[in-house]
Amino acid sequence: MYASGTESLIKQAREIQEEELQKFYGRVCKLLHVKDYGNETVDSLQRLHLIVSATKYGRTLPSELHKKLQALLCSPSSPEQLQVLCCSTLRESLPLSVQSLPIDDLQDSRTLSYVAAVILAQAGDSNDLTALSHLLLKSLEFRQPEGQISRHVLPVLSKIISFSPESLSEDHVNLVSRKLVDWLRYASIQQGAFMSSGGFFTGPRARQPGPMTEVDGAVAGDFFTVLCVGQSYTEDQWMNMYAFSMIRKWLLTYDTEGTGNVDTAQLKRMQVMQSLSQDDRSEVDGSVMSMVSATSSSSRLLPPKERLREKAFEYCHRLIEQSDRKALKKADSDLQKACLVEAVTVMDIICKEDSSFVYRAFPCIKALYGRLNGDLAFARTLLPIAQFYLNHSETAAVDSEMVFRQLFLRFPGELFNDPMLAFEFVQFCRANLAVLQESVPLYRQSFPNLFKFLAWNSPALISEFVELLSSLLAPETAIEMLHSLLDLPCLAAALDLQLRSASLQAPERTVWDQGSKASSSLEAFRQPYYRGVFLYILRPEAGTGDTIDRLNLLHEVLVDMAENPRTVQCAQTVPVLLHVFFNTVVQFADQKLINQLVLILLERSSLLFNIHNYKTEVQRVFSTHLLVLCKLHPSLIVDQSRELLDFAGTTANICSKEDLYTHMVWVIGEYLSVSHDARCTVEHITSFFETLEAVLFEITQVRQSASPPRFSPRVITVLMTTLAKLASRSQDLIPRMSLFLSKMRSFVRSGPVTSCYSEEDLEEILTRAHELINLLKMPSVAQFVLAPSARGDSPRWHRDTNASLPLSMRTLSSLLHKHSSFQHC
Repeated sequence: MYASGTESLIKQAREIQEEELQKFYGRVCKLLHVKDYGNETVDSLQRLHLIVSATKYGRTLPSELHKKLQALLCSPSSPEQLQVLCCSTLRESLPLSVQSLPIDDLQDSRTLSYVAAVILAQAGDSNDLTALSHLLLKSLEFRQPEGQISRHVLPVLSKIISFSPESLSEDHVNLVSRKLVDWLRYASIQQGAFMSSGGFFTGPRARQPGPMTEVDGAVAGDFFTVLCVGQSYTEDQWMNMYAFSMIRKWLLTYDTEGTGNVDTAQLKRMQVMQSLSQDDRSEVDGSVMSMVSATSSSSRLLPPKERLREKAFEYCHRLIEQSDRKALKKADSDLQKACLVEAVTVMDIICKEDSSFVYRAFPCIKALYGRLNGDLAFARTLLPIAQFYLNHSETAAVDSEMVFRQLFLRFPGELFNDPMLAFEFVQFCRANLAVLQESVPLYRQSFPNLFKFLAWNSPALISEFVELLSSLLAPETAIEMLHSLLDLPCLAAALDLQLRSASLQAPERTVWDQGSKASSSLEAFRQPYYRGVFLYILRPEAGTGDTIDRLNLLHEVLVDMAENPRTVQCAQTVPVLLHVFFNTVVQFADQKLINQLVLILLERSSLLFNIHNYKTEVQRVFSTHLLVLCKLHPSLIVDQSRELLDFAGTTANICSKEDLYTHMVWVIGEYLSVSHDARCTVEHITSFFETLEAVLFEITQVRQSASPPRFSPRVITVLMTTLAKLASRSQDLIPRMSLFLSKMRSFVRSGPVTSCYSEEDLEEILTRAHELINLLKMPSVAQFVLAPSARGDSPRWHRDTNASLPLSMRTLSSLLHKHSSFQHC
């Protein structure tokens, strides 16, 4: 949300009138004619930028003003503040500036970067980038003077290949690949010249540059990398750092043709052996040289792309070696972690392109994992290591089980409150869904741990888990996962208590452990009596049981967490995930699983954490998917007849879960039929009829002194329709039902009912009763209408001339009113 003052300025910018706007454009043009730009010019350009960017469409600037802004942007002598404002304004405005910018004359690096920003923002296709690409590539072919375009080439080039990779030809790609090799491998190891502040004692000897150092202060003994430390950097060292930041994108964009085959690998091995036998004085200095340096000369025979691959691999290998040094500064330690992530990722890309690198990379990666796996501070670094194992452990015949046990069982449980790790962890899972499902059984088994990321970071991760949930589902874990989703707000509350408990002092925790009755959820978390329920809700792995018997106890001790913002936000995500769960589970569920799911719907509709509106939303989801489950396996009505009778016969369920109750009554009337299950007997129909009849009788017997009904008319109409359906299938019940329906007129005319329901509601109840009475007078027609065949919606009904449907429909149209409705809702 913007501050009130900011919102006022934006509103003014959006609502400025055209006449006033044209006057303002003219005033800005006059200010730009004067070469001595003052504060008024800066203020006017800031306001101009606000006007052109405050709306979703681009404003068209007058041609004169547009040219002035371009001239000011492209002038190296312009103040940088004005160049920034001109750049920002031209990016948001019309007409497009791509073709009219004088790109060929640009020599200043700062000006180039701002002009390139305008071109990249307004380019419509690769043709608009041609001139800029040629300028950048031309600058790479020749050595540029210090401080000119070269340092800004790679950032702009990186943006260009993101927008239009095809804008670079094969020759251009080879050119850049050769340059990247030079920058990565052959940057100076000496520091840049120091900028002297002047003084009497300043002399040539004091200004001499020294060697680069490692992060621990030792002198850098090998080639320069981003982990080499110095007080000043040369131009080629800056290019080295820029090249490393770009190498991942470059390899992914232009090195995906899979050139690394068996022949190439054999050629490389021959070249390495030849290089080892050569007497190269430049590579032998009497010290123990790394294998990286020993193989450098052999790669010169390779094509540009493969040579870049080789040098990038060497560079990443050196970074991993440098990361083992203890940094003197925290900033350097953070840089080490970031470089490790990038180095392992680049190695992974190279190994995917050329499998011969796998055998060279795995000893290094395995040693790195052994060094870092015990330190949670390097958790984000272990994600690309796990990715490397996932991609290449089979090729190298390396066991990766321990890597994934730590990844799925330790990280979510201990680092769930690290938002960046949570996001990167979930992205790792999304990127490898198919492989994880097929090759890592622990992935599905660890869903209780993965839910900790969701519980703590919802709703930020809801879209990611919508995609992940279907991959975590399996027939053997579906029931437990459903319970876990319903208990997700409890998990969020328990995680909050876990962190708060860990931050308390030991004496405070000791006092809590002595009591048996907890006065707060935080106190209960520390008491042994409640330890079992909290251990279950915080379990790291599936398979310890579907749910806990003491859910009511857990809800009681967490009652003071029901209004916690994190718990409430987590509860809001559950209905979305439940929809995904049921939509996925119906794709593989058999009759046994569906029977279990329906029983859970009935049981858990009451056992939910008491958060505002949470029960209502969950029950609405249950109602929707109950219809789908029953349609898939209608025989579950007979299978679970006892449980369904208990649920449907409890009048209290109408008040506490009306939507679910109404849908349950409807499916009983729809699917309790011999046409859906041959085991359905008259006894089944009669027992359900008598149970629902008792409920309908109870809720329609309203005395004058009684309070008005607390349920909607929809419940009454659905109950009446369901009872009529059951009566049509057991015709001995028709007289009972007809008599009951005839009494509905006195119900709708009673005082409490008329004061509670509207005229439309009362008319609907009465109309439904009359319709059902008329149908039951003709049992054969009633059975056809109220109990259609399971194949009633088949297209065959519309083609078979011998079907009785047309005749039946004509009969009904003469008996019933034109606008009568027999729908359940």
